[in-house]
Amino acid sequence: MAANQTHGRFEDVVSGAGPKLRPLCRALRDLIGSLDADFVEVVWPRQKIASFGVGPRKMSEHYAYISVQGSYVNLGFYHGASLRDPSSLLEGTGKSLRHVKIRDASSVRNAALAALLREAIDDRERRNQNA
Repeated sequence: MAANQTHGRFEDVVSGAGPKLRPLCRALRDLIGSLDADFVEVVWPRQKIASFGVGPRKMSEHYAYISVQGSYVNLGFYHGASLRDPSSLLEGTGKSLRHVKIRDASSVRNAALAALLREAIDDRERRNQNA
């Protein structure tokens, strides 16, 4: 993992979350790390976002982000509209962005969520190699 700390640290985002959401943030980050040991992390504390990718550029090299909301955590996908989602986990109607609302630990352990992440990681790695 490479952390770009020019903006902030992961704990800056986590510390702004409520006590029930903090473990979810950490579990999501651990899940990402289990699927992509070499992820690049960039954190924007003001936006309450930690972003993950194959390089430092947000929209072209990042595949996912963790965003703290009031009563849940979003696992967002920068290019989620192009992901296969047979379990219909993804929400959103934007041109590219999609997200999954994470409300409890069982959601983090959902195999379909890991499959979405794996596909997003593979897509970014493939696009990065072809660039």
